[in-house]
Amino acid sequence: MAAVQIANRLGLNVPYEWWSSSSLLKSFEAAGFGWTQIPAPPEAVLADPSECRAHSRAVATALANTGLQSVIHGPGSMVAGSAGADRIFEGLLDYAAEAGARQVIYHARNCPDSPGSEDRLLAETRSLARLAARAENLGISIALENLAPLFAGPERLGHTPRVLRTLAQRISSPAVGLCIDVGHAYIAADLRHADVVDLVGPALDAAICFHAHDNFGARRSHATRPELDPMRLDLHLPPGRGDLPWDRLSPLIAEHDAPVLLEIHPPHRPDPSVLHEQTIDVMGARATQLAA
Repeated sequence: MAAVQIANRLGLNVPYEWWSSSSLLKSFEAAGFGWTQIPAPPEAVLADPSECRAHSRAVATALANTGLQSVIHGPGSMVAGSAGADRIFEGLLDYAAEAGARQVIYHARNCPDSPGSEDRLLAETRSLARLAARAENLGISIALENLAPLFAGPERLGHTPRVLRTLAQRISSPAVGLCIDVGHAYIAADLRHADVVDLVGPALDAAICFHAHDNFGARRSHATRPELDPMRLDLHLPPGRGDLPWDRLSPLIAEHDAPVLLEIHPPHRPDPSVLHEQTIDVMGARATQLAA
């Protein structure tokens, strides 16, 4: 039963700088995916209402040729809390509504925990509270995603899911929840010599979507494979290609009804149908084994 439940919630990302063409989205649907994650256009497009509308309508047309449900991933560099950035965020929400998406993904608290960051954090919180009201009116949810370093580096507040849960609780809007990225959480936990389940567990009740991909954690041994960057932590491999403990994570994901979006980088992604089958073998089978 758990395997079926996860299969019905699986989605696949459109990689950054790829166009969400009808043929590409149809290939996702034909492979068995029910969801897709589409990258938002650059900030300059989101800031221009006419360009934003033209782009989102083209995405809506491509999606209309499928039965896929969708989320929009906001620009990774976007930081709410200033007039200019908030206009871009408003454009993102309008873009998602026009495209028919259910959620937008936002990298919240993407800064170090330092004395100089208080003003920025307060400004971000106030902006998100105002943006959440706009999202409610549009029927869109804002999913705050936990992050991880691309390469080994300083920790940021947004690396901890519980920090994002606290932010969502403070905003207290039904339009704000968490995107629990289990691949990022595994890196953050391993860098701390901690357990990934302990890191994500306290935030699971706020999850409205999941990101799923694999990696090798902190990679302290520097063991590598010829096809992989030897130092990069955030590899975005298909589930089962790294060493995430899917046997322990999959049952937690199976308990939810939120979409599970695969974020697989193009060099590592097989044909969508193969990826869908392999993911069910890894995630669905693990969840079923522990549920039995």
